[in-house]
Amino acid sequence: MDFGLSEEQEMLKAMARDFLEKECPVSLVREMEEDEKGYPPDLWHKMAELGWLGLPFPEEYGGSGGSFLDLTVLLEEMGRAMLPGPFVPTVVHCGLPILSAGTEEQKQDFLSAIAGGETILTMALTEPSATYTTEGIEVKAVPSNGDYIVSGTKLLVPYAHVARYLLGVVRTGDGITLLLTDASSPGLSYTLLETIASDKQFEVVFDKVKVPRENILGKRDDGWVLVESTLRQAAVAECALMLGGARRMLEMTLDYARDRVQYGKPIGSFQAVQHKCVDMMTDVEGARHLTYQAAWKLSEGLPCAMEVSMAKAWVGAASSRTCAQACHLHGAIGYTWDYDVQLYLRRIKAAELTFGDATFHEEIVAQQLGL
Repeated sequence: MDFGLSEEQEMLKAMARDFLEKECPVSLVREMEEDEKGYPPDLWHKMAELGWLGLPFPEEYGGSGGSFLDLTVLLEEMGRAMLPGPFVPTVVHCGLPILSAGTEEQKQDFLSAIAGGETILTMALTEPSATYTTEGIEVKAVPSNGDYIVSGTKLLVPYAHVARYLLGVVRTGDGITLLLTDASSPGLSYTLLETIASDKQFEVVFDKVKVPRENILGKRDDGWVLVESTLRQAAVAECALMLGGARRMLEMTLDYARDRVQYGKPIGSFQAVQHKCVDMMTDVEGARHLTYQAAWKLSEGLPCAMEVSMAKAWVGAASSRTCAQACHLHGAIGYTWDYDVQLYLRRIKAAELTFGDATFHEEIVAQQLGL
């Protein structure tokens, strides 16, 4: 059984690591936590020039024709670098569903603009109910003179303040519909939320926002099938980001264990420290296998509900354990603001809950097992 990457994927991985080490140092990550936009536009355009923003889109829409597995390789390196910005909301949460269900006109308009770095999109999905089920969608869209009038509140909408369009998941009658909503529409208001990751998450209030009927993505009242597909892609994307961060935490901890001297010896020579590092390595490798298994099945269009949920449940917990061990082995300095370990810990703890925590995904696996 071959778990290795192809030659092209190895080249993508190496190129991405070299680029991000140069263009996205930790100092930039810290700076973006305080920045109003939360991402550097010049870096966004450089990624567009590299073809990253269009990686999973066909060439006719300005993309590179890459697979979801190729995208996973790139996302792992982004997680390792803690890349700030709306890459995942734009490309994964919005670009992939447009590719899957959009009209030809929508694909030409949106995917080409995404690939060229000209536009940012984000999905408005979660609500105060904090569930990833149809019952949790209470924002309503009511037909009115050929348009829809949308009212309600969405929470934790990433980078809504810099998005040109919101992909709103709304209730229309007895079903769920996806609406591409101009982010500058009258009636929309945005409130920045404080989060453990210090990223840009917003409460978005729709107050009788008018959306043209032609802005429906896919079919009216039948949008939840598309949402479920997007949730699986988004969950694996979070796994890849967490995997990259956890692997970097392991690397930093091994370096520290070799260099930090106590009682005249590097602390890595003590058995207790060695065993903790081995536990970290085991968690990281387990996370890698589950993440890439789920990504491969997604790429091949194979049934993968169980594999995706297994990955999200395990990778979230394993990455959090890895970061906690990293903090412990660094000692008190690992929890200080000036040290980089806490940056990864905060981001991975947030990602662990995003698109379903372990309990949510374990229930899905149990259902797949017929329990």
